Amino acid sequence: MGFNVAIDGPAGAGKSTIAKLAAKKLNLIYVDTGAMYRAMALFMLREGVNPQDTEAVERKCREADITIGYEPGENESREQVVYLNGENVNAYLRTEAVGNMASVVSAQPAVRRKLVELQQRLAEDKDCIMDGRDIGTCVLPGAQVKVYLTADSRVRAKRRFDELFRKGQTCDLDRVQADIEERDYRDMHREASPLTQAEDAVVLDTSEMTIEEAAAELMRLCRERRN
Repeated sequence: MGFNVAIDGPAGAGKSTIAKLAAKKLNLIYVDTGAMYRAMALFMLREGVNPQDTEAVERKCREADITIGYEPGENESREQVVYLNGENVNAYLRTEAVGNMASVVSAQPAVRRKLVELQQRLAEDKDCIMDGRDIGTCVLPGAQVKVYLTADSRVRAKRRFDELFRKGQTCDLDRVQADIEERDYRDMHREASPLTQAEDAVVLDTSEMTIEEAAAELMRLCRERRN
């Protein structure tokens, strides 16, 4: 089994940003689970599957092999690549059609079961870090490092507010906070794989931390458990 790091937590806590930074410095594969769902959506589009046809979706799921690796990029960098049945499909994952399909098929239980199976298989062979809502509790319950990454809802709202402002979008901070708290409630109370802290997870509150400080603490935990 590879060395696995599972990061869970609510929206806006900085999971993906911190995970990517730590993965790069620790030479771990960052598993972009969202990109894997998009690759499945691309497969369904190519196969002409009606996303509302549960039986067809379940049947076609069995034919999709999705994994993540790295290929040489510009300036001697390494570019993360999503492979669909051996094909690099990075160029197709961010289209509107794929995004729309992903939002529909990801709700199908068969798709989730298949993606969890593929994520677990990937983690068996490679040293990796994954983030999400139920990685430590459902996807990688045997991960050597489990972290529940969180922050005060006001802090998370301010981060999202600043992000939107940089993109030239205007919004109300109180409204952003209310939306985040509403999403927290939905994530924590959904029937399938709710957001919850694994019993053996370390809680990392980033409310008073920079991204670099949070990543450094995550890396310290990883090095401690890896040695």
